[in-house]
Amino acid sequence: MAAENSYAPGLDLSIEGMRSQVFSQAVFAFLLVGILVFSVIVVIFWFSKNRPEKVRTGEKAMFVAIVLGIFAAVAFGALQMVGNFLF
Repeated sequence: MAAENSYAPGLDLSIEGMRSQVFSQAVFAFLLVGILVFSVIVVIFWFSKNRPEKVRTGEKAMFVAIVLGIFAAVAFGALQMVGNFLF
């Protein structure tokens, strides 16, 4: 009876497990696209010749939020890879 309730962690090859793995890969790909897009926005603004001399407080807050979001996305993606949710 104890063997029926035991759970061995590892690679889940059930239909539900395969679907969740594909879902995790899709989320990871979307995450990479988001990191790329927002990083390009920050780099374009940072090196733009049309950038105003004095950056307003709201713009500073917006770019701080974007950069923190990029760091959070990288950390989330790294945790997905370390936790073996992708491959």
